[in-house]
Amino acid sequence: MKRWGWLTTGVALALALVLVMTLGSRGDQEAQTEAGPLPMAPRLPAPKDTGPTPTVPAPTPEQLRKQPWMHKLAPGEKAPQFVLFSFDGAVSKQHWDKVLPIAREKGAHVTGLLSGVYMLADQDKNQYQPPAGHKRGVSDISFGGTRQDIAARIDYLNQVIDEGHEIGTHYNGHFCSGGTQPSVDKWDNAAWNAELDQFRQIVDRSRAAGLRLPADAVRGGRTPCLEGNWDQAFPAMAAHGLVYDTSKVALGVQWPSVQNGLYEFPMPEVKIPALGKQVVMMDFNLWYSLNGAKDEPHRAAEFTQIVLDTYKSVYRATANSNRAPIVVGNHFNEWNGSAFSAAMEQFLAYVCDKPETVCATYTEVIQWMQLQDPAVLDHLRRMPAARN
Repeated sequence: MKRWGWLTTGVALALALVLVMTLGSRGDQEAQTEAGPLPMAPRLPAPKDTGPTPTVPAPTPEQLRKQPWMHKLAPGEKAPQFVLFSFDGAVSKQHWDKVLPIAREKGAHVTGLLSGVYMLADQDKNQYQPPAGHKRGVSDISFGGTRQDIAARIDYLNQVIDEGHEIGTHYNGHFCSGGTQPSVDKWDNAAWNAELDQFRQIVDRSRAAGLRLPADAVRGGRTPCLEGNWDQAFPAMAAHGLVYDTSKVALGVQWPSVQNGLYEFPMPEVKIPALGKQVVMMDFNLWYSLNGAKDEPHRAAEFTQIVLDTYKSVYRATANSNRAPIVVGNHFNEWNGSAFSAAMEQFLAYVCDKPETVCATYTEVIQWMQLQDPAVLDHLRRMPAARN
């Protein structure tokens, strides 16, 4: 079944090349370029190899006290309905300033997937040597502004970390198939290892400058534009201590499975009720489905309502069926008059304190899965995907 019968791959590639995500001016409102994931991203294939099941540290006594849902299911007990809010790039203070108060009020945790180059000042860009033959100091999403911007960014990311939110990786230079070549879908294992080495070095330098991100806290991520040769990428991820990925696409909402030694939390392909179209449930893909990703801010309220209704429809379908974790993928953006950020913020406020619902990080969901009987998890994974 085609997801976008009228959309050619060429159009998608061209759009991804020219798309600009505006986060504001330098400082509190960083200006960066971020290409959205291609609408033609492939669906989740059957894994060629499951590999060993990765593990994360067990929940602490404080976690168990604060998170009563973090327990082994009793016979006949339903799984919590997990909702995973995750943000590619993850450095805009103006957007964290909106998300954090909602999360605090609703008892939610979210995941910021950090682009490493945003922690390098423009004048320090030559510290980044992209893999696969790219020139030193090149990035398709620019760099992090001034050194003062980086220092301020470390301060507010520390607040994010201190409040229990997770930091993962969105890698570094964001080389998608519509941009500078060779793109990540062509990278071999050595290139992925080099990119992850660079990310680790950038984070280490940020930690030396005051970032309170423990050395083992980055446990997974999402690839640029949901692209990659997984047989080459996943072994590099596992070799760098990652335990999850959230880049592949699956039809409907499915429980994470182990593939090549990592948990895969797939991006769900869902129906937009207002359009009757199937689309990957990520902000850019939703925008493209609505109007070809044209900037029409006068339609912001309309788009916000359509996207919010889509999120609610997916939530109802999943909560009433397999209870698989719902991955809500977003960028910190102001696309189309902030229509998609507004929809995400409203859904965060709407869903996170609903009964039997938990807005959690990827690590927290894995911790919960580690507490369950394997037979229970096998049963959940065999259930049909939730379709709205």
